[in-house]
Amino acid sequence: MRALVTGAGGFVGPYLLDHLRSSGDEVGGTDLETDITDPDSIRRALDAARPEVVYHLAALSHVGTSWDAPVQVFRVNVEGTLNVLLAALEAGVQRVLLIGSAEQYGIVPTERMPITEDEHLRPVTPYGASKAAAEMAASHAVRGRGLEVVCVRAFNHLGPGQSDALVAPAIARQVAEAEAGDDDVIRTGDLTPKRDFTDVRDVVRAYRLLVEHGTPGESYNVCSGRPVAVQDVADHLVSLARKPLRLELDPARLRPVEVPVHWGDNTKLKQATGWIPEIPLEAALADILEWWRAKAAGAPA
Repeated sequence: MRALVTGAGGFVGPYLLDHLRSSGDEVGGTDLETDITDPDSIRRALDAARPEVVYHLAALSHVGTSWDAPVQVFRVNVEGTLNVLLAALEAGVQRVLLIGSAEQYGIVPTERMPITEDEHLRPVTPYGASKAAAEMAASHAVRGRGLEVVCVRAFNHLGPGQSDALVAPAIARQVAEAEAGDDDVIRTGDLTPKRDFTDVRDVVRAYRLLVEHGTPGESYNVCSGRPVAVQDVADHLVSLARKPLRLELDPARLRPVEVPVHWGDNTKLKQATGWIPEIPLEAALADILEWWRAKAAGAPA
């Protein structure tokens, strides 16, 4: 397949590019000069790449900071997505994979977990609301214009190179820096929530399989299918430290609204593609910590 990846310079993009190339695809990615809020910019990128498939990753994706800039988040995540979909139609793209988020579901009662794709979307964060709106734009593109769009609702994913604005790399960075210095305190936000974590290398496998086997107009959870307490993630990273460390709550890291428990059902994805996650969370956390240790030692990221 000839593929284009928007947002290829983000965390997931390089992993997806590597996976697509190793699978034999001809692939390119949009760079910093491509602005998805500018229709002409995304048209130029598609005209140059002439893709059969577009993986639309480009977004403002940090949940916490979305509270500070909701208008910008909606402009990039909704208006930008609509620009990509319209440009894909004009360019004759065969299929678009739209990457959404489990944040679209909002707060779901525990008795309705694991969350299936039939769950109503009741987002509580600006980021989650923007992703739900982007999926509605995709529904219009499918049903109103005939574009093949497959939607992903990705739960938490993690891996080496991820921004330390997110919980696992934030803790891993502090562990690596504490090992190299004198500090013995790891500062955290609320550790009580439970989340569904999947290694990014498993996630990008799911993305390509959905392009091949997903049904246009349908949405698919990409998740491990099991809840893990953020406390367990923090404890495991601290247990890997080369010296004794302790966790301490930092009020500045608390969010205005925190979803207490969030985990998904990946049955629909498995039935459509045969995908199963292969990389254990413990291995992913160890790889993340090694990445931050290398960075703390001055190695190129």
